[in-house]
Amino acid sequence: MKLYNTLSGKLETFHSSNDVVKMYVCGVTPYSQSHVGHVLRAVVFDVLRRYLEFKGFLVKHVENFTDIDDKMIQRAESTGVSTNKLADDNINIYLSEIKEMNILPAHVYPRATQEIPKIIEMIEGLIGKGFAYCIEGNVYFRVRKDEDYGKLGRRSLDTMIAGSRVEIDENKEDVMDFALWKCEKPGEPSWDSPWGYGRPGWHIECSAMALSHLGFPIDIHGGGQDLVFPHHENEIAQSESYVGSEPMSRYWLHNGLVRLGSGKMSKSDGNLVTVKDALQNHSADELRLFFLSAHYRSPLSYTEEGVSTQTRAVERLRNAVRSTSPGGSSYTVQIGDFKKRFISAMDDDLNTPRALAVLFELSRHINKGIENGYNVVQIQDTLQGLCNVLGLTLAEPIFNREPEFFPLINLLVDTNAELRSRGREDLSGNMYEQLRVSGISIEEILGVGGQAPKSLDGFSSSDADKIITILVELRDIIRSEGLYELSDSIRERFGDLGFILEDSSTGTKWKRS
Repeated sequence: MKLYNTLSGKLETFHSSNDVVKMYVCGVTPYSQSHVGHVLRAVVFDVLRRYLEFKGFLVKHVENFTDIDDKMIQRAESTGVSTNKLADDNINIYLSEIKEMNILPAHVYPRATQEIPKIIEMIEGLIGKGFAYCIEGNVYFRVRKDEDYGKLGRRSLDTMIAGSRVEIDENKEDVMDFALWKCEKPGEPSWDSPWGYGRPGWHIECSAMALSHLGFPIDIHGGGQDLVFPHHENEIAQSESYVGSEPMSRYWLHNGLVRLGSGKMSKSDGNLVTVKDALQNHSADELRLFFLSAHYRSPLSYTEEGVSTQTRAVERLRNAVRSTSPGGSSYTVQIGDFKKRFISAMDDDLNTPRALAVLFELSRHINKGIENGYNVVQIQDTLQGLCNVLGLTLAEPIFNREPEFFPLINLLVDTNAELRSRGREDLSGNMYEQLRVSGISIEEILGVGGQAPKSLDGFSSSDADKIITILVELRDIIRSEGLYELSDSIRERFGDLGFILEDSSTGTKWKRS
């Protein structure tokens, strides 16, 4: 497996330094809701983790929250809430959104404000070694004392000075020295330290969190390409200077940035599409497929049209996996060859466009096998397994909006009433039993007096999938028993909800229109 290491500027064969791959990924600053660029980064490193685990590695994944910095303080002041409340609210939203995106949760989510003792310990160590100095309650890192500063981006210090905007501070020894500790300002959150009350600088926060939860060195450090300088460059300088050895991380991976229009997607610039808005218009699989259709190191231009083109692509994979396989002899396909090609693509620096091409070719073989009456279950299992490596669920588009969910429950209630009026309590009871087995409370579904509930509390989007599947299977039975009027009525109601039912000799499939 080869990965592009930003530190060396070339592809390198990956191997773990011990039994567990230690991976640290720079997370969000939770001063507002996250945007599509953040979820692209999360998807990239989710796929990396899934593939490492697929290859047999154990992974410890740490992703931080920068819950104290200038932006946090400014947003808290403008909204009239504490920085803690602001962070808590936006972190909870972010965790909910990545769950909906089928992103595996990190094993640890450290917050900068919870790492103050370790931050202070590191700063004291850097001062003791002469790498940092204190002036009027502010502590700065001496960049020029670090002889290989700039090695991540392979740039000289003079080039960095000429090409960047630096904060002018007459107290600093050098214009490029960066803050490790900032003295207290009126009204700002602060913590006691040997240099007086204040708060940590941005860069030292990640160094402390990585060291606390993963030790030194780590295997993989990841983030967006916009973090190479100054954030990751400064992390390397202060971490390696503090420990007295190198490297801080053996591999540095950076994903390309999402663009909206002519500029980078950015919260601070207001040039963004929130994750919430994206998930209102597109399924998680559609967004994932859009992200993975380009190489993770390439820039990506986000457009509604671009994501919408993935709808049919997701349907092709979903239909291939979910189509009912005929009995009879198995379809002859060299499954091992497809797996090898998929692995070859992923081993080539996570070349997901090539890996996806393998999946779509496999789906074509499944469709061909079904058309010719072969058993394709083994191929379907293979396709589903490889899709899992990319985090694709292939679930039907979820219900997460009340205008669609309530009519679905009403259809279930009405079907139940119609069956009972025809004396078919056996079918009604079978439907109840299937709902119970799938983990759905009949009492909550039917509500008081057999009516649909007024609230969606207690229901999840996956419950909607289960209800649809049970109703479609029930309709198959109704149709087989000659109750065509009721069968047609159910089909029409599904059509009104935006679904197409496709009847065949092997059963009925459903999908969005």
